[in-house]
Parts: sequence; C-alpha cells; structure tokens
Amino acid sequence: MPNGSPETFEPATGDGPGAPGAARAAEVRTAFESLLQIRRLTGGGDTSAPAPWERFRMVRAVSLALEASGFPPSAVDSSGRRTATGYRVRAGDRPALVLVDWLGPPGSAAAHEETPRLTACAAALTDLGWEALLYKGPRGRRFLEVGIPPPFPLRPAAPGESPFPQPGATPRTPGTA
Repeated sequence: MPNGSPETFEPATGDGPGAPGAARAAEVRTAFESLLQIRRLTGGGDTSAPAPWERFRMVRAVSLALEASGFPPSAVDSSGRRTATGYRVRAGDRPALVLVDWLGPPGSAAAHEETPRLTACAAALTDLGWEALLYKGPRGRRFLEVGIPPPFPLRPAAPGESPFPQPGATPRTPGTA
C-alpha cells in the first residue's frame, strides 16, 4: 500500500498471478454489485447495457464480468509461464474492442476446451449487455471479440435509403416499413 492508500481492486485478466479463495470471491462479488449500481445510476435504472465507465475500461469491465460469472482466469507465474487454465482478456487491435482467449499451461486441455468455454463466456457477456463474437484465429485457436453493441438494430437499407442513420432520425427495426 503506497503512501498508506488502500489497495485498489483489480479484476483478474488472466495475465497475473492466481488469487483464489473466499476473500477474492467476496471482493469480486462486491465489485460486481458496485458495477451494477453504476449501471443503474447512469442507465436510468437499467442494468442491461455497459455503463460509460465500462466503455472506457473495457479490459477491466469484461474481466470483472467473466470473473463474477464464475469463469476461472488463467494465471502466470513470475517468469510469465501459464500456471492455470482459464480466460485471458486483452486489448483488441481497434478501439472499443477486447479479445478473450482460453489459455492454459503447456500440456493442459485448454485448446480442447476453448470452443465450449468461450461459447459459455460469450453467452454470459451477451447476457450482461456486451456483444461477443467467436472467431477462429491463427493456428486454429478460437477467441472472442467483445465490444459494445450498436445503439440501434442493424438492418439492410431499403432501396434508395442510406444504410447510415441520419442525425435525429428514428431507427427502423427490421421487418417494418
């Protein structure tokens, strides 16, 4: 604790040391309840979409969502070797995008578990208002791209209509004229 300040809670991204235990579970629960309260306050009582705080700290927010949903984070030792199988959240190559991998130590079953585990992670994140898409990357490894869903439903443009919403226009939902 530098300068006598209290330690700040950090969600597990999967690139740090493991921190299992009842005390950690209580910290995660408290942090997630606080996050939902932020959503309530900034979303007019609605907790179904990421709050502005989450949009600017997506690695932390997605990590917290996964940890609070009961998914184990991967972990590394002081030399950087993987010591535990679980999710790893990292910044994406574009703004407002994070990537989630399922990693483990050499010889673990992480590569065989990744599709069902990442599918379950995607479902949990979608339930919490994130857009999570499963992809196959280099060497056939799967990963999630997680982002903020668009504020309006995407739909094909009608003939003669711009596919981009105009300022002040009410978005048309699919199947309506």
